[in-house]
Amino acid sequence: MPIPLMLATLTDRRDFGEDWVLERKLDGERCVARKDGIDVRLESRTGKDLTGTYPEVHASVAAQRPRQMLLDGEVVAYDGGQTSFSRLQQRLGIARPSPEQVAAYPVVYCVFDLLELDDEDLTDRPLLQRRARMAGAILPTGALQLTEAWHGDSERRFAEACRSGWEGLMAKRVDAPYTRGRSKDWLKLKCAWEQELVIGGFTDPAGSRTDFGALLVGYHEDGRLLYAGKVGTGYTAATLRDLGARLRELQTPQSPFVDARPIPRGTHWTRPELVAQVGFAEWTHDGRLRQSRFLGLRDDKLAAEVVRERPR
Repeated sequence: MPIPLMLATLTDRRDFGEDWVLERKLDGERCVARKDGIDVRLESRTGKDLTGTYPEVHASVAAQRPRQMLLDGEVVAYDGGQTSFSRLQQRLGIARPSPEQVAAYPVVYCVFDLLELDDEDLTDRPLLQRRARMAGAILPTGALQLTEAWHGDSERRFAEACRSGWEGLMAKRVDAPYTRGRSKDWLKLKCAWEQELVIGGFTDPAGSRTDFGALLVGYHEDGRLLYAGKVGTGYTAATLRDLGARLRELQTPQSPFVDARPIPRGTHWTRPELVAQVGFAEWTHDGRLRQSRFLGLRDDKLAAEVVRERPR
C-alpha cells in the first residue's frame, strides 16, 4: 500500500505572514524514501517502487548517518537553474537505467520533510520542528538536497520566483503537523497554469506529423470525465512514436467523456488510463484549455484521481 502523503491546495493568495514559510515549488516526481538499517526503498505517491529507477538517490539515502528515517520530497532533473519535467521524462518509469542514462540525465532528490527518525514518529510535530530535525540529521550530497525555506516578504518573493522562471512557490504553515491527504496548511502558488489531465482520445496526424495530431484530455468531476479540449503541441518525434503506440493499444469505440463537443475531425477514443502533464494559458468560461502544450506523461498519478485544480 502507498504511504498516505500530505498534499497541497492551489491558491491565488500571495500575502503570507511570519506564521508561514515559503519553499520553491518543484516540477518533478513525488518520492518517499524509507531507510531501515542497510535497507532503502524509494516509493512514488501511488506506491510504485522507484528504488531501481534512481540509483544515485538510493546511494545518497543509504549513506546517511541515521539508522532509520522516512523522508518526503521530490525527485527533479535540472536544466540549468530550472527544474525540467521534460528532462525527468528520460528517467521516469525506467526500472533499471543504464550508467549512460544516469550520467546523461542526473536527478536530485529535494527533501522537504522528515516523518520518522530512529523509530520516532514526527508527523504530529510542527513543521519548523520537523525541518530542524531534518537539517540536523541529513547531510546533503550531489543527489540529495534539502529545500530552502523563507519567512516573510511573500509577494516580492513570488514575483521574483516567476521572473526567474520557477514553477511557483509553496506556502506552509509553520505550526502545522504532517496530516495525510489534501490540506490548506500547505498551499501552492503557481506562476503559470499547469496540471495533470486524463487522456481520453487522439486525432489523426496532419502534414508532416506522425502517429497522432493532438491529445483529447479531461478531468473527473462528480464521477464523470469532463472534456477539457485538445493538446496539439509540445511533442518530440520520440514522444509521438512511443505515446502513439500506447494510445493505439488503448483504443475503444466509445468516448470516455460525457461532453466532448464538438468532436474534432479524425478522432479516436481511448480508455482513460494515461495521465498527461499539461501547461496552458488559462481556462475558458466553458471549461476548455487555451494555448495548451504537452509537458510529459505522469505514471505517478492515477487517472481516477485527476480533478480540475481550482484556487481556494
